[in-house]
Amino acid sequence: MSGDIVSKHAIHLANGQKINWVTTLILAGLHIGAFAAFFVFSWKSFFVALALHWVAVGWGISLGYHRLHTHQSYQCPRWLEYFFAVCGTMTLEGGPMFWVGTHRVHHAKSDKPGDPHSPNEGTFWSHMGWIVFGETNHNNSQFMAKHAPDLARHKFYWFLNTYHWIPVVATGLALLAFGGLPMFLWGFCLRIVYGLHCTWLINSATHIFGSRRFETSDDSRNSFILAVLTFGEGWHNNHHAHQTSARHGMLWYEFDISWITLKILKSVGLVWGVRLVKPEVLAREQNTAELAA
Repeated sequence: MSGDIVSKHAIHLANGQKINWVTTLILAGLHIGAFAAFFVFSWKSFFVALALHWVAVGWGISLGYHRLHTHQSYQCPRWLEYFFAVCGTMTLEGGPMFWVGTHRVHHAKSDKPGDPHSPNEGTFWSHMGWIVFGETNHNNSQFMAKHAPDLARHKFYWFLNTYHWIPVVATGLALLAFGGLPMFLWGFCLRIVYGLHCTWLINSATHIFGSRRFETSDDSRNSFILAVLTFGEGWHNNHHAHQTSARHGMLWYEFDISWITLKILKSVGLVWGVRLVKPEVLAREQNTAELAA
């Protein structure tokens, strides 16, 4: 996928003009189900939810949608690339073309007019308001193709972007059929809600709270807590300073489980062409940021 030209046209969002009722009702139902899950706790349901969370957010969002599909930080077999994309749909965060296109616009316009989810428009807006009130382009593959032209060349991504809801709905039905209501509430409702808020906290909190190692043109920040919760995505200032780096936790004490996973995959030959920042570049830019502070 390397070498493609990425469109940087801003995605227009209709701030506060209307509520997306379908999205809002689905989110409300999921939150009710997530709350109800605590009344039917079982260790089996808990561990199933944890495993699915790792697959959906750890593999699907962090390794797939973000580091591979958006930033092309490494290469892997096509089947694994597609598999990570399917895992990404399990989060209910939309299909690959929608997610990648939105995120690329975020980087192009970060904390400036045109950023789809900047805290400059309000903390709630950056967290989930842009989903509740913004334009709904989840299934608009034709529109999102200009922001993800590399993915748009593949029929698989067109199909998955249009029908991104199929894998997650099928999983929910399977959980209900084979595990009953408790398994559905934990593995579907609570797991999805938790995963959504983890991702949304990267959009909101890591542009408000935390430390800054690098001087960037936006307000991105690093958060150890969010890095733990999001498989390494909380090292957001590191990422904004070096967007194509496969490693977000750039120092030994910056826990980045997705980077550890990539190293394991590379060791068995499933990943190659890993893009990293040279140590001398890191040292020079960190010194510059410290002087500026």
